[in-house]
Amino acid sequence: VLSGLALALALALPSVALENGLARTPPMGWMSWERFRCNVDCQADPRNCISEQLFFEMADRLAEDGWRELGYEYINIDDCWSAKQRDAAGQLVPDPKRFPSGIKALADYVHARGLKLGIYGDLGIFTCGGYPGTMLEHVKQDAQTFAAWGVDMLKLDGCYSSAEEQAKGYPEMARALNATGRPIVYSCSWPAYQGGLPPKVNYTILAEICNLWRNYDDIQDSWESVLSIVDWFFTNQDVLQPAAGPGHWNDPDMLIIGNFGLSYEQSRSQMALWTVMAAPLLMSTDLRTISPSAKEILQNRLMIQINQDPLGIQGRRIVKEKSHIEVFLRPLSQAASALVFFSRRTDMPFRYTTSLAKLHFPEDAVYEVQDVYVGKIVGALKTADNFSVVINPSGVVMWYLRPMALPLQLWHVARQQAPGEGSRPALL
Repeated sequence: VLSGLALALALALPSVALENGLARTPPMGWMSWERFRCNVDCQADPRNCISEQLFFEMADRLAEDGWRELGYEYINIDDCWSAKQRDAAGQLVPDPKRFPSGIKALADYVHARGLKLGIYGDLGIFTCGGYPGTMLEHVKQDAQTFAAWGVDMLKLDGCYSSAEEQAKGYPEMARALNATGRPIVYSCSWPAYQGGLPPKVNYTILAEICNLWRNYDDIQDSWESVLSIVDWFFTNQDVLQPAAGPGHWNDPDMLIIGNFGLSYEQSRSQMALWTVMAAPLLMSTDLRTISPSAKEILQNRLMIQINQDPLGIQGRRIVKEKSHIEVFLRPLSQAASALVFFSRRTDMPFRYTTSLAKLHFPEDAVYEVQDVYVGKIVGALKTADNFSVVINPSGVVMWYLRPMALPLQLWHVARQQAPGEGSRPALL
């Protein structure tokens, strides 16, 4: 018992330290992994290999194509950036052929465009791709290296490490990053390596150590993969939902919109469901060749406003119908809400009829409804009114609801009620 308690106390140590003031809303940006993986063959495939050129070009696209202004500010390097060995001083070094200018020069380039640079490490002997990992004795040194380079976010993976090493190393890296004095958002993969659920994962402690964390499997470029993530997150929402909030987010992994595996409807669904989950919006796609329709989904202003809502409450699935329609609700600031009607059907568009009363909105309230994708505003929907939405197969209809009139006592509740309490999810 004592050793378990000692471990818990050790894990709790950085609780004061990590409140680093960062990631008050879910981080947004671009990440290399899902689309470009560990392609290091720059001779055969110079345009798509993991090299400084790829990151220079993606930084240009974020800065010039309207992404940065919407909040997409991080350019994140994933695995396979480093040389195969540390240098004589034990320091991580970038691959000299693929990153000849060095990471500091890349960070400077990114910062000059009003963007931020993220980098990848792994708490273990090797990274998942077989590059040098960060053993416990290197945690402090690597944190200092990243800070000296001007890095703004660190994703710390967990391949080739034991549960004990992770229990020591993840909190230690939080302390080491803070000790550098440089603001570095800290993304950890710790829960994903421990099955993502209690008792192995303590989300209270995790939220004191990391700004965001990967809970579950890597996303792949397929609808099946998106659905498996959605299923896991919402099946376990009672555990996961309370863990998220300003400065500490569940991360269901990258947005694959704009790649090869999702249809138009499925792309809209991923964006809506990630937004309802208060997920980081980290795109992994080729911004040089992205289609207008994928870009339109990812640059939807109202969607991003909802994702970045300052209350930072993660949404929940509130209805699961036999008709394979599901309804998700995310409470927002100023007593507003986001509703997502999602169809798992594979046959034809489905007309779904319900009312806000059935979705536990407060009685006698009136809402202005805006369709997030269409943009159209439907005025004055009363809680008791029945309404219908037509949802395409594997698609969504997403609404943003602003209260036009609320019973007076509920305005008070709306300001004070804590997440997960009471029977009025619209006001959480």
